[in-house]
Amino acid sequence: MFAWTVLVLSAAIVLRAAQSYKPVIVVHGLFDSPGDFKLFQGFINETHPGTNVTVIDLFDHTQSLKSLWSQVDGFKAAIYPIMQNAANGVHMICYSQGGLICRGILSTMPDHNVDTLISLSSPQLGQYGDTNYLKWLFPNYVKSNLYHFCYTQIGQCFSICNYWNDPHHHKLYLNNSNYLAFLNNERENPNATEPAENLEEKQLVIGEQQGTSVLESRFFPQDRNGMLEKEDLLLDSVYMMDLFGLKSLDNQGAIHTFTVNNVHHTKWHSNRTVFDNYILKWLT
Repeated sequence: MFAWTVLVLSAAIVLRAAQSYKPVIVVHGLFDSPGDFKLFQGFINETHPGTNVTVIDLFDHTQSLKSLWSQVDGFKAAIYPIMQNAANGVHMICYSQGGLICRGILSTMPDHNVDTLISLSSPQLGQYGDTNYLKWLFPNYVKSNLYHFCYTQIGQCFSICNYWNDPHHHKLYLNNSNYLAFLNNERENPNATEPAENLEEKQLVIGEQQGTSVLESRFFPQDRNGMLEKEDLLLDSVYMMDLFGLKSLDNQGAIHTFTVNNVHHTKWHSNRTVFDNYILKWLT
């Protein structure tokens, strides 16, 4: 009888705890799928039992190469019902390319209820660097001439080209990028409902990878493969002109960043130290 009573009480405690945790929505990166986030889901379920964790099962593997606006539309349709059923809001954790998708989702969803957006090792200012998958995708190009393909109508049908940001051909980027330049309000965005990400008084938590593949900025990393000197985003017009509200969020004290050494890009969502030290505290 005593054991049964303890079991019932424990279940009630778990239920009450689960009710206090906001649902967590995870958007994966390039070539990923929900299967890549089993460890991450386990971390959350272990520390916050009963939390509703959803890794959106869309645009998996090679389908993640589809244009980002098409992915934004698909992910929004899957995410919106979760938000509607979460009276106290949700958290979004967005990894790598998924971080750019999440920005697109929030910039075109005026009635979202995201409490905290966590961006993990995402090239938020774009990518300009040679990686193994780029060499596989574009064997006839290197980073210095990939703009010849990416800044074309056909190139912009591929997700990686949607955020290819070649600093040596900035005018071509501004004139041809139909995702990142729109997202940053560097061009007039026909898809956006408002500037500023619709994250008023919310939290933006950004994890940056340290190493040769990511150029660290004040808030947003840009993948340049360590070929250019570090810049401070405070000097960048995207921040100084508050083109999409990043400076406003900063002034509100709503931006929090962390940089972790010796964590490979593909391990950010499976590294327990990263989760315990930098992610867990935001999932309440």
